[in-house]
Amino acid sequence: MATFAKVNNNLVEKVIVAESSFFDTFVDSSPGEWIETSIDGEIRKQYAGIGFTYDASADVFIRPQPYPSWTLDENYDWKPPTPKPDGRCTWNEETQAWDLFEE
Repeated sequence: MATFAKVNNNLVEKVIVAESSFFDTFVDSSPGEWIETSIDGEIRKQYAGIGFTYDASADVFIRPQPYPSWTLDENYDWKPPTPKPDGRCTWNEETQAWDLFEE
């Protein structure tokens, strides 16, 4: 079995698991194309999910941007403005800083 993402205007709308031969007889009249993805990320960088973007020129799926201040790096991963410190923390978009959890 393989996993395929339905991509329309570079946006993933659906994800299904099917045999590759399924598409030999499957008729899909909705706009977009089916593109293979893989759970382990071996195909197209990472496993596609609904709301992901597909970059055809790089042939990768990109996760949705987690926060407006985060930028996409050369490996197609979202990076915060400042590196994540050690320990348990969460990004605070309002202060543009990491909030550490008290242990």
